[in-house]
Amino acid sequence: RRRHSFSLNGEVWTALQILKMSDDAVNPKAFPLADKALTKTIVDLVQQAVNYKQLKKGANEATKTLNRGQAEFIVMAADAEPLEILLHLPLLCEDKNVPYVFVRSKEVLGRACGVSRPVISCSVIT
Repeated sequence: RRRHSFSLNGEVWTALQILKMSDDAVNPKAFPLADKALTKTIVDLVQQAVNYKQLKKGANEATKTLNRGQAEFIVMAADAEPLEILLHLPLLCEDKNVPYVFVRSKEVLGRACGVSRPVISCSVIT
């Protein structure tokens, strides 16, 4: 007897994860934190950036794009553990006048970046 299995495509999975995101307390250092509607918009924008090859994944790559003046905006995951590994990025963003935002889930951010691993930070570049 054959068992049926199915897999969700990336967009459906991401939408379900956004809906399941709990309103648990997140680290207050993760500010500004996107709500669910803004998270959906950010995820869509990150997916478009992947298609145009205008995305760098990871905290180190985000730092490099900021220092080189290539970053348009930065997205960070509020559930990075420890969060302090990301907290140099908001300071750099403010120095360089680059907008930044936190989303609740590194898994959602990773899926939006087109990888099957959690991503704690990404940078949309020119």
